[in-house]
This record gives sequence, structure tokens and C-alpha cells, in this order.
Amino acid sequence: MEGFALFMVALVSMGITNLAMVPEKTSRNVSAMYVLGDSSVDCGSNTLFYPIIHLNLSLLPCNGSNSILLPYLLAKKMGLPYAEPFYAQNGTIDGLLNGVNYGAAHATILSPTSLSHQSLNHQLRQVFETVQLLELQLGHESSRHFIRSSLFYLAFGKDDYIDLFLRNFSGVMAEYNGPQFAEILVNQMVHAVMNLYDMNVRKVVLMGILPLGCAPSLLFQWHIDDATGCVEMINEVVLRYNVLLEKSIVRLNEELPDAHLVFCDLYQGVKKIITYPHFFGMNPSILSYIKLLRDTKRGCLYSN
Repeated sequence: MEGFALFMVALVSMGITNLAMVPEKTSRNVSAMYVLGDSSVDCGSNTLFYPIIHLNLSLLPCNGSNSILLPYLLAKKMGLPYAEPFYAQNGTIDGLLNGVNYGAAHATILSPTSLSHQSLNHQLRQVFETVQLLELQLGHESSRHFIRSSLFYLAFGKDDYIDLFLRNFSGVMAEYNGPQFAEILVNQMVHAVMNLYDMNVRKVVLMGILPLGCAPSLLFQWHIDDATGCVEMINEVVLRYNVLLEKSIVRLNEELPDAHLVFCDLYQGVKKIITYPHFFGMNPSILSYIKLLRDTKRGCLYSN
């Protein structure tokens, strides 16, 4: 399973090349990193009963260490300390000033489907508590400057679509089609950005969703498209979400003074690797690797 973990890290890293390659001097303008999201940002430190949740639900290759996850790699590249989990904080101001990771395995945008009780809205409330504590300790002006100069990293949506295609816990598949579901999720993300903006947050990175139709666990449940090695119907639905989110971010950048919002398109980066594996030095091809994982019932849904 370690090989699969490294494989997925390589895919994700390719998708954020432009952002991760920011010169180190840029980090001087960033005070700290605050991370919100799902299992793509947390390997269980913020989630009770994580071993059970990860074994049955997570599609991400956590090996018990956050050091393989993208926010950790990005913080390291920028010369920032990695944000410690929210529930690992001891209440000191020094811990908060180093950043906080509010993320939790299987966190969703839509609250009713979050088995970990760490939905987007729940994490936003934790951010609000942190901002209040910073203001109490630093004073209004100092805390305002600190929050405005900090980077907030949001990665949500993956588990909402996993629920939709694998479990349909909330019954949304019977109520909404793909485009409608994407609009609901994007509207919630826009609302989250507005809430953060009201807390004086100005620098936000919003991650798109990977092509989930190429994930081994979904390939095992659905029929594979022999031409691409992926379930393109699932990818098209996910792509709809990414497109809507990117358009919304462009609009918010125009409407919100001093806002610096960045959309990171992981989908296109990973699709390029899948389509042209030889160009990225992948051997054997990603297509063959994905089929192998499916045929042997491997992948995170079937691993320890």
C-alpha cells in the first residue's frame, strides 16, 4: 500500500506544480497556514474512531502520517511550520500562531452526510473560535493583520461525491442531477469564503477535486471505460463542480476588495498524467496500474 500512497502523492503534486513552486521569499508575506478539509489534509489526527473510518470510507492513501499530504508539502516548500491538528492544540498562543489544521477524514461540504461530524460548517466554527482567541491575545489590530497575512487552504467536495456515487447516504441522487448537486456544493463553498472574508481572511487557496472516476475503489464499483481507464461519467460530474467553483472564485476576486483567492485545478493536472503517463516518466502506465488495483481489489477501500 505504501507504493500506492507514493503514487497518489506524485499525482497530486503534479497538479499543484505552479503553486508549490512559489519562491521561498514569498513565504515572508504569509504568517501561517490554516487548513480546512477532508482526508486529503488529515490522516486521522482530528477524527475519533479514525481506523474504522479510514478502512471503510477513505480514498486517500494515509499511512498514519500527515507528512505525505499536500498541505504539508506546500507548507514545507513555503518555509512555514505545518499546522497542528485543532484537537491537539494546548490553548497557547504560540500554537495558534503556527497555524491550525481543522481538517478531518471524510469531512463533507454538506453537513448531514459527515460521519466524522467535522463538516465544512463545523470547521468554520472552529476557525471563528481561533480568530476570537487571537484577537483576545493579540489585540484587534495585531490579530487583524496576522489573519490577513495568513494563508487559508480549503479542500472539500471529494467525500460528498464519494457519498453520492458509492453510498448515497443523504439520498441526494434521487433529488438532484449532477449539475444541480454541483451548484449546491459550490454555493456552500462560496458561502464559506464569504464567512472567512468577514473574519478578515484575505488569502485563500481552494482545491478542485481529482478525477474520482479514475480512483481504484470507484472503478471496482463501476464499469471501466476501456478507452481511458476511468469512469468518464463520474469525471464529468466532478468536472462540473470544478468549473463552477473556478468561475465563482473569479467573480469573488472581483467583488471582494483585497481578496486573493486561488483555484488549484488538480483535475486537469492528474488527467494529463493519466493521458500521457510516459511524458511524466510513469512506467508501467497509470492505466495499467489502475486496472491492476481494480482487478486485485486493492486500493484504499480494501487496504489496512
